[in-house]
Amino acid sequence: MYARLIKPPARSSFFLFGPRGTGKSSWVKARYPNAPYLDLLDAEVFTDLLASPARMGRYFTCTGPPATVVIDEIQKVPALLDEVHRLVETTGTRFVMTGSSGRKLRRAGVNLLAGRALTLNLHPLTARELGKDFDLPRALLHGMLPAAVRHEQPAKFLKSYVHTYLREEIMQEGLARRLPAFSRFLEAASFSQASVLNVSAVAQDCGVPRKTVEEYLRVLDDLMIGVRLAPFTRRAKRRVVAHPKFYFFDGGVYRALRPRGPLDSQAEIDGAALETLVLQELRALNSYLDLDYALHYWRTPDGREVDFVLYGERGIKAIEVTRSSRFRPADIRGLEAFLADYPAAEAFFLYAGNRRLKEGKVQVLPLPAFFESASELLMGNATIR
Repeated sequence: MYARLIKPPARSSFFLFGPRGTGKSSWVKARYPNAPYLDLLDAEVFTDLLASPARMGRYFTCTGPPATVVIDEIQKVPALLDEVHRLVETTGTRFVMTGSSGRKLRRAGVNLLAGRALTLNLHPLTARELGKDFDLPRALLHGMLPAAVRHEQPAKFLKSYVHTYLREEIMQEGLARRLPAFSRFLEAASFSQASVLNVSAVAQDCGVPRKTVEEYLRVLDDLMIGVRLAPFTRRAKRRVVAHPKFYFFDGGVYRALRPRGPLDSQAEIDGAALETLVLQELRALNSYLDLDYALHYWRTPDGREVDFVLYGERGIKAIEVTRSSRFRPADIRGLEAFLADYPAAEAFFLYAGNRRLKEGKVQVLPLPAFFESASELLMGNATIR
């Protein structure tokens, strides 16, 4: 198992959220090998604690309260949080709680222990975590879920992952009767990958009302498998597009959901997958390194665009991505327009070539250079290795 960048608190209880398959269970088992482990995906444990959360103490095999208890998939029994709260207050027990959905917790009205537990997130693997094992062509095809990285047949694994997710996660969210419609929605949404989201068009494509699509999008948000980037509008000097861009959280999952026909453009699919891979790296490092950037995109009505804008106390970073192996000055017109409005920003153009260039204020970087040193870029080093 690869060493993950996530840094848990030394003593405090915490929640570890992330989509199914990002490695939460494997990580907590490796990190806390001697802790009592309550797996709510185990039908017997789930049924027992659902009937009476107070029975949780029966699963602690030591005579006194253990230092740490792990509860896997806490959202399946939200009422357990009351018992967790009580034990944190009365015995000092530390709880590590994983989850792949915040929907049930919010629906149950729980307060996530009123600030007594931190909230962390686990993402798909990053290039930094993989180190020398990072394979850019493979990552573009199959994404960065740990099992996809290791699997001998990653495409088959991802198809199974999507099917399992539909059957288990979506049905548990109360959508079983609408599973065919939700399946059509997922396929329709995949055509919006790395694009400005047109909810009405998605609704028309999958044959459901607009309000239903909005509900389905909230489910994707709750299950952490959908990502929406808001447009960057701070102190805008010109009119910009107002709708968010949409992504599935992992490029491999996107490809597994995306139907392909004889008229589909491979370049279009590959371009969306590459943009997704860069977004995955940015989101994960931003979270793990506590950089606190807000992630946006920027686009004007006349089509000038910057794929990613990172805004925070460390400044503004604008990043444009292309799968082309050639750089042309026309490729950075969007970045130049953004710099005209935000001259203090740092601008980066990532491409599939192998030369590092400087075009005005824009750093032109080969994709491997970005993935090798993305953390340095985000932490404020204007020139990366």
